[in-house]
Amino acid sequence: MATQHWLQQSKEFVLRFAVSSPFPASWFYDVPQSTEIDDITSLPEHIEIVSHCWNYSHLFVYQLKSLVDHAPKDFKVTLTGFYCPEDKDTVALIEEYAGKKEDNIEWNFVALEKNDLMRRAIGRNKAAKETKADWIWFTDCDLLFGENTFPSLKQALRKESCILAFPEQVARTSLLSKEHDVLCNGKEASVKECLQQVSFSTHTFSKASGPVQIVDGDTARRYGYCEQIDCYQQPKDRWVKTYEDRTFRWLLGTHGKPLDIEDVSIIRHVEKGRYKKDSAFSEMRKANRQAKDKLLTK
Repeated sequence: MATQHWLQQSKEFVLRFAVSSPFPASWFYDVPQSTEIDDITSLPEHIEIVSHCWNYSHLFVYQLKSLVDHAPKDFKVTLTGFYCPEDKDTVALIEEYAGKKEDNIEWNFVALEKNDLMRRAIGRNKAAKETKADWIWFTDCDLLFGENTFPSLKQALRKESCILAFPEQVARTSLLSKEHDVLCNGKEASVKECLQQVSFSTHTFSKASGPVQIVDGDTARRYGYCEQIDCYQQPKDRWVKTYEDRTFRWLLGTHGKPLDIEDVSIIRHVEKGRYKKDSAFSEMRKANRQAKDKLLTK
C-alpha cells in the first residue's frame, strides 16, 4: 500500500513537469485531434454546472441562491453538487434545495465517499462522462451567478467552436475571515445583501483553470476529466490542491478561449479546506494569503 501511494505521488510530480514541457499529450494519451468542435449548435439548450462542497456550506448556499435568483429563462441548467454525507451542514443545505421546484433548474446532488470527494477530478470525471448537456462548467462552490450571467453565457457560447472556454473577467471579493458576516449569515442574507457588504476587484483569467472551465459536452463525454491519468483518479485523505486542471488543458491541447460572460463573482476566504485546521502550516498559509492580498490591493 505504501509503495502504491509512493508511485502515485511520483506520477503526480512527473506530470507537473510533463504538462509544461514541449511534449504533446498525444504521444502518451488518447486526445482530441482538434480543438475545434465539429458540429456546432447555434444556441445551447442545456448547460451543466459542477461543484464540490466539503465543509463549505456557508459558501455553497450563496451559489445555490444566486442560481435560483438568476435562473435562465430560455434554457436548462443542471446543478451537479458533489458532497459527503459526513458533512451534516452541507447535507442539510442540499436537502433544502433538492425540494425546490424551479423553472429551468435541475438539481443533481451526488453523495461521494469522503476520500473520493477530496480528489475533485473523480467527481468531475464522473460528471463529464455522464453529462447530457451541450456544455459543462466545472466550477467551485464559492462562485456566484449574477443577473446577466446566463444571458451573456448563452450568447457567448453561440456558435462557439473551441472545445474549452472560460469567463475572462470575474469579480472577486477581498479576502474574508471566517468571522466575516458574509460567511456567517449565508442562510439569512440574500446574495444582494452579501455583495453590498464587501468590496470587489476585477480578476482577469488567461486560461481555463480552477472554477472557470467550460467544456463542450461531446468532448467531456468522450474524454472525461483526466480519466486516463490514473493518479488523478485516486482517492485522497484530505482536500488537495487541484493540479489536474493544468493536465486537463494539456490533454485537450488548448488553454481555452476567453469569453465575455457578465456578472460572475467569487467569494474569497482565508480558511482553506485542504489545510489542517489550526495547524502551524495552516496558520502560515493563511498569513501568506493575507499578505499577498494586501499587496495586490494596494
